[in-house]
Amino acid sequence: MGAARTLVLMPSTTDSLSRVTAEIVECRRCPRLVAWREDVARTRRASFADQEYWGRPVPGFGDPKAHLLVVGLAPAAHGGNRTGRVFTGDRSGDWLFAALWRAGYANQPTSVSADDGLRLTGAYVAAAVRCAPPANKPTPAERDNCVPYLTREMRLLADVRVILTLGHFAHDVTCRLLGVRPKPRFGHGSEAPAPSGITLLGCYHPSQQNTFTGTLTEEMMDAVLARARQLGEPSPGG
Repeated sequence: MGAARTLVLMPSTTDSLSRVTAEIVECRRCPRLVAWREDVARTRRASFADQEYWGRPVPGFGDPKAHLLVVGLAPAAHGGNRTGRVFTGDRSGDWLFAALWRAGYANQPTSVSADDGLRLTGAYVAAAVRCAPPANKPTPAERDNCVPYLTREMRLLADVRVILTLGHFAHDVTCRLLGVRPKPRFGHGSEAPAPSGITLLGCYHPSQQNTFTGTLTEEMMDAVLARARQLGEPSPGG
């Protein structure tokens, strides 16, 4: 990413979340990712053979007045790349949105399609990289091509006080973007201060590898979201 710069989180008077979304879905900056996401959309998984895949970059989703921003790695090939909504239609999304529902951030515990009625209150979900990468491993150049989108979203989400990073990759990208130096240690439930009064919270990624092995449990995810609400919501009379 080159030399790190501290992101000044001042709201933009000319940009908008809808503009960022429109630019994301039309993005073709990374030839390898474009080829992969479109090939997956053409060939499809057998269990989704009758569905039309999104096959494009996946924008952020949620409440423009959110105090919590959740940052993941990238869309899943047969999840967000299929449904067109971040963390939607895959096992990781099942875990994340069920936890957001238990914490009071979502109106329902499931996220299966872009038109399923899901709404978030107080939370916004995005990814460090917006296209599904082969083997879930974007290159540094692909990562850097996507960072401006997350930068703009952070500036526009002026009420965010907590950023929950799902896994090492999202943690590293967020620390670089915000200019947090030295980079704080990542761990489940880790906390670190960031500019503009924001707190970085760490959370293990809700991947099948983590949830099937018990590395991440529902209780662990509930605890970190409870902490996010405690840190993010204004105190009574504040």
